Amino acid sequence: MNDSQILVDGGAAQSQSATQPLQSAMRLHREDNVLVAVRKLDEGTALWEDGAACRDPIPAGHKVAASGIAAGAPVRKYGQIIGFATRDIVAGQHVHSHNCGMGDFARDYAFCEEARPTVYVPDSEQATFQGILRQDGRVATRNHIGVLTTVNCSATVARAVAESFGGSALEAFPNVDGVTAFTHTTGCGMASSGEGFEILQRTLHGYLTHPNFAGILLIGLGCEINQIHRLTERFGLEAGERFQYMTIQEAGGTRAAIAQGKARIEAMLPAANAAVRQPLPASHLTLALQCGGSDGYSGITANPALGAAVDKLVRHGGTAILSETPEIYGAEHLLTRRAASREVGERLIARVRWWEDYAARHSGTLDNNPSPGNKAGGLTTILEKSLGAAAKSGTTRLEAVYDYAAPITARGFVFMDSPGYDPCSVTGQIAAGANIVCFTTGRGSVSGFKPSPSLKLCTNSATYQRMSDDMDIDCGPVLNEGVSIETMGDRIFDLLLKTASGQPTCSEAFGFGDNEFVPWQIGAVM
Repeated sequence: MNDSQILVDGGAAQSQSATQPLQSAMRLHREDNVLVAVRKLDEGTALWEDGAACRDPIPAGHKVAASGIAAGAPVRKYGQIIGFATRDIVAGQHVHSHNCGMGDFARDYAFCEEARPTVYVPDSEQATFQGILRQDGRVATRNHIGVLTTVNCSATVARAVAESFGGSALEAFPNVDGVTAFTHTTGCGMASSGEGFEILQRTLHGYLTHPNFAGILLIGLGCEINQIHRLTERFGLEAGERFQYMTIQEAGGTRAAIAQGKARIEAMLPAANAAVRQPLPASHLTLALQCGGSDGYSGITANPALGAAVDKLVRHGGTAILSETPEIYGAEHLLTRRAASREVGERLIARVRWWEDYAARHSGTLDNNPSPGNKAGGLTTILEKSLGAAAKSGTTRLEAVYDYAAPITARGFVFMDSPGYDPCSVTGQIAAGANIVCFTTGRGSVSGFKPSPSLKLCTNSATYQRMSDDMDIDCGPVLNEGVSIETMGDRIFDLLLKTASGQPTCSEAFGFGDNEFVPWQIGAVM
């Protein structure tokens, strides 16, 4: 948080106004006309030292008016517009969907005005982790074998092949993290060219060559539009010890294909098991940034703390990928200010405009994004959700903007276009090269994203305690114990290094990650 924002110190909000809010609520910026409830507030709960009080019950994480807001006037949180009053609002009233809505307003993109060159730590001080160095020089954080499919028609065979390596089947190969099928619902009944086909091919190529895989078996049916030979020829892929492919039709049917697939995986296991971990610099980490099941605390605790960890990772030479384009809507002007060049900033805005048009063509708006769970957690509009979500990105320069699943080549903080749907977005980030994931949640999301480990950062201690088996770190102490954003960011960074070194995450302990491979589908199904 910057100097003009309000930090929690010992559980009480520190305001710069003459009238001090009590510990029941906090103001995040001196220009805000709403406060955020630190806990559930009953009607009549005092908000100000002069006796001003809540006029409505206020759920934890929700907003309460700090002053009167006239109908049509902006509602401000984080010092930014999050919506407009749809009726007159009196100080102390609950501010949410019933009296706050979307509206148009000008954004000052101020391209590059806040972009600053990164100051890197000296090589001698660079953080390290225990990673796996592949023959091509890339670095893995996990050592999986994947069974991928070109088309939905080969999904059942792929799963059967992978499942044959469950239980004790890998006991003789302790360095192999597992054999997993990555299936999807497309690959045929689609155009053989164009945006949708390009996205599918880029996504599959990103997984086929991902360093977290020690081996890959690609299975097709044989007659689908997404032919294996089109993939291999386009990307110059050749069969070898690490990469094999086959079709069910050429194998002689289901039973024969399963047997052949199992034999091919068995042949990969000895080489995969030979992988060893060694100390490697944190510059080899490419971190996917995600949030899901967000609440009113997301932009106060977990997201800015993750942003602090991102700044540290970038200073150590690593890369962080922000995505979910619909969920930066309303905060894009904060990112363009950090753009390394005007071209980078304008490319980001072009993607936002594409999403406005895309939503309109399908009879929607970008404000359809906040889910019922988001709203129950205190988020009213996509503007409010986006401002909190953008805090994950830290403060360093925005180096580049990429299409979905395009290989990330720049180092530092970058953006990749994607939907806001978490599994689809993370699929693109991993295809782009992410070898570790950080996922913030307030309501409590449970998911994993093989082949990359995923850490869950919980925004509040109540959810963390209720779902402790699923959450890797509690960011609630930022709010209830006065832990600084920087200190929490250090904790996250340290956990990133341990996780990249092989320490299992909560989602890995549950086996999550088999069903979250969701390539973005665009275009007609025919």
